[in-house]
Amino acid sequence: MTAVLSALEERLEDPTAKGLAHAVSAAVRDGVLRAGDRLPPIRVVATELAMSPTTVSAAWGLLTRSGTVSTDGRRGTRVLEQGVPGAGGRYRTALDRHTAFALDLSTGVPDPALLPDLGAALRSLPAAPATGSYLDDPVLPELAEALRADWPYDPAELTVADGAMDAIDLLVRTTLRFGDRVVVEDPGFPPLLDLLESVGAQVVGVPVEDEGLDPDALAAALRDGARAVFLQPRAQNPTGVGTSERRARALARLLDGSDALVVEDDSAYGLCTTPLVSLGRWLPGSTVHVRSFSKAYGPDLRLAAMSAPPEVHRAVTARRQLGQGWSSRLLQQVLVQLLTGAGEEVARAASTYAARRAALVAALGERGVEVGGSEGLNVWVPVGDETAAVVRLASQGIGVAPGRPFRVGTTGEAGHVRLTVGLVDSGVPELADALAAAARSAGWRGGR
Repeated sequence: MTAVLSALEERLEDPTAKGLAHAVSAAVRDGVLRAGDRLPPIRVVATELAMSPTTVSAAWGLLTRSGTVSTDGRRGTRVLEQGVPGAGGRYRTALDRHTAFALDLSTGVPDPALLPDLGAALRSLPAAPATGSYLDDPVLPELAEALRADWPYDPAELTVADGAMDAIDLLVRTTLRFGDRVVVEDPGFPPLLDLLESVGAQVVGVPVEDEGLDPDALAAALRDGARAVFLQPRAQNPTGVGTSERRARALARLLDGSDALVVEDDSAYGLCTTPLVSLGRWLPGSTVHVRSFSKAYGPDLRLAAMSAPPEVHRAVTARRQLGQGWSSRLLQQVLVQLLTGAGEEVARAASTYAARRAALVAALGERGVEVGGSEGLNVWVPVGDETAAVVRLASQGIGVAPGRPFRVGTTGEAGHVRLTVGLVDSGVPELADALAAAARSAGWRGGR
């Protein structure tokens, strides 16, 4: 017990319920506390850490709700096995499929046929790329120059990570504390929701409208306090909504003067035909912008760029130095070649995806199924009975993702399925027929 108390005291930065919960969570992450370990009694912790028993009890409550510990009367409070089955639960559910579908539209992945030719980029590399030093700048100078020339605002600092979720994971673990309130889109991206819940954040969903986040709902969330606001400024996954300039200005006005960090995930960079509107134009000192290259240039590149305010950049860099340190400069050189030489291929892919989306949305509209959004690889289709729709489509060899893992709000709202329309290169009328029939299951009300 003495070792446990010492570990908590070392990690206790704030003598509050959230601070103590954060200290316990940090001890679990650091391996000091393991599954099955028993925490000291509340009164012992309170005495040793000079806190009130009420504060300690509240911290234990936070930890219990997050799935970190379990309290069982006289048996005490024990640390739970982390990551099973809770962590990643939404993402696993969204992709859970036990059947090989003839047409699998559940994945959210790009069409391999529309990715640029990596062979040309590899052949264009210098004869002997410099890959032998641990001491070089973590961002290739040529890549930094290309990024700054095309960034939606003047970035204070830039870094490169191993994909968008790696960048966001680094950000979350360096800026958020246990119990922080975090605003997200509803519906939103399941891996992000899983990540936030895994660190004990209080996730607050704000509805996504035709032009972006609902300003009134965001204002209400900010009044209650928020440490961060996560959003996708274009090709929002799953809805395909893009934030308009008018809406972005309204959101920036609401966020101006708040303590919330704005985190933008531009996951469809290169594949949108509409311009990006970043809140960083108005809030550069409190905006983190993440740009993913996976969907446009290839998932296996595992590269994303991130701009951040200086203090956030320093925290992320320090955290990264404890792990991989930097992203492969060899892959960064490949990306530079793609950014400078694959423009026509990526533009063709963007127009192809736009045409595929428009064709299916129009066909669904002709069948009485209204779908929102305007861009990206996915569509968010309303259905009367979500489970029945997924099962019915599966019986026809069509795989779609159920909508529930994307939702933050209550289960009482209308059901949806997400499907990756970017993979639909033929058979649109037949697919629209199947989707419309599945949508009209019990409880169908039409609309979005």
